[in-house]
Amino acid sequence: MQAYQAKSKKISGTSYGEVFHGAFSIYDEIKKKTKRRPYMRSAYFKKEKIFFDYFREHLFQKSAKERMKRLRFFGAAVELVKCSKIDPVSKTNPNRTNETVHRFAGLTKEKELFYVQIKEDKKRKRKYFMSCFPPE
Repeated sequence: MQAYQAKSKKISGTSYGEVFHGAFSIYDEIKKKTKRRPYMRSAYFKKEKIFFDYFREHLFQKSAKERMKRLRFFGAAVELVKCSKIDPVSKTNPNRTNETVHRFAGLTKEKELFYVQIKEDKKRKRKYFMSCFPPE
């Protein structure tokens, strides 16, 4: 699997609050650009919209330590979705046949590997940013 080399660094901070503030300031910039649901356009999906509907819900199901790990990669993940044209690993969801999960690989400026997961609803033809995370 090829990885996209991002120009963004990991979000720095020693506490959860600092990392949370850094990540959600990026999210707020995206949110300000529209009056309705926040989205970004993806280079891989031919400039189709990627919505953030499930991102917060999915993130807050995790523990605070796991949230902090994931939020550190948020800036690089947004850049990956916007700029990467590298093919992801795509799998059909076994529980719901009308959903496909795409997993993109990326590297931060410090050469740290991370993944971005996007869920595609085939029925409505919409894509949702689910999560960004480091390898286990």
